Amino acid sequence: MAFRASLDVRRSWRPGHAPALLVIPLGLIVTVCVVDVLSPPHIHLGPLLVAAPAITVALAGARVTALIGALAVAAQVLIGVLRGVWDTANVQAQIAALIVVSAVCVTVCVVRGRRERQLHQVRSVAEAAQSVLLQPLPTRSGPLRIAGLYIPAEEEADLGGDLYAAARTAHHSTRLLIGDVRGSGLGAISNTALLLGAFRAAAHRQATLPRLAIHLDAAFRWDTSQWRPPTEQDAMEDFATAVLLDIPDHEPVVHLISCGHPPPLILRGHRVIPLVAEASHLPIGFGGAFGIADYRVQTFPFEAGDLLLLYTDGVIEARDTGGRFYPFTERAPQWTTDDPDELLCHLQGDLLAHVHGHLDDDAAVVAIRRLSSADQPL
Repeated sequence: MAFRASLDVRRSWRPGHAPALLVIPLGLIVTVCVVDVLSPPHIHLGPLLVAAPAITVALAGARVTALIGALAVAAQVLIGVLRGVWDTANVQAQIAALIVVSAVCVTVCVVRGRRERQLHQVRSVAEAAQSVLLQPLPTRSGPLRIAGLYIPAEEEADLGGDLYAAARTAHHSTRLLIGDVRGSGLGAISNTALLLGAFRAAAHRQATLPRLAIHLDAAFRWDTSQWRPPTEQDAMEDFATAVLLDIPDHEPVVHLISCGHPPPLILRGHRVIPLVAEASHLPIGFGGAFGIADYRVQTFPFEAGDLLLLYTDGVIEARDTGGRFYPFTERAPQWTTDDPDELLCHLQGDLLAHVHGHLDDDAAVVAIRRLSSADQPL
């Protein structure tokens, strides 16, 4: 599940890539040529031909722009010949102006083409790096079907401060992380990469969720503070809210530790059950004084057919033009019969419709359905 398809719709038209609209400058040339020849001697529409290559700059590349410029010059010459004013200074000045404008337009197209190629290379590298950081979730893990949705607030970005990841353990369970790093921009992406890397390195090795939480907190604090002067240590503001989950294959429960993050939801039929932990611990990055005994693991029923939703505050805090929050807990039960991918597809469309296509904050959702033994492959 990805947001890239929606971005591609917005990027489908780009300057220099609309060949179907070339009828506009071509029609302009024909219209000016015909009207000018049929008009009275005191009416001269030839100067309007300069608009043809100028318009083509936004519709096509350098070669087509040069061709339209050449056609405009030829049309101006034809007008001068048919009206018997070919050798006048006025017509020759118009032809010279058309040649100059066409040359400038072609130069603009060449420079733009080079910049587009450079931008495409940079974007390709960025997309490759982002896909490595925020790897797609597995579609299956034991008895679980999993799907993830990430909607960046910035249209050209594929990764921001929200994150999710999954790992398989040796004791037949699936561990998941969903989190929200404070801030935005490159700083948030750097901390996102740090937290994802620490989770992937340790999620399958740490024996318990409290040990995993301590590892993530220590790794996050060390990396974000190791180069800070001692006087700035107390002013550190890097942190991340997160929920850590462990879902056993052979037990219908989910174990979780909440670190200041919105509570997951279980959809059971048309019921919404928030998994509100009795103790919400400090966000990742603030738990330096915590030991293993301080992290309390909460256990909730997670039965076959249940759908578990993990999300970030970018979903529940999304506002429409009237300032109303997105009614996540009211809308989600409408799609409980769908598989995780279909549910997230409906959620994405509904959320973007609520905010009229523009989110103020990144949003991430993970949907997990526990299959019954009859639905699992042999």
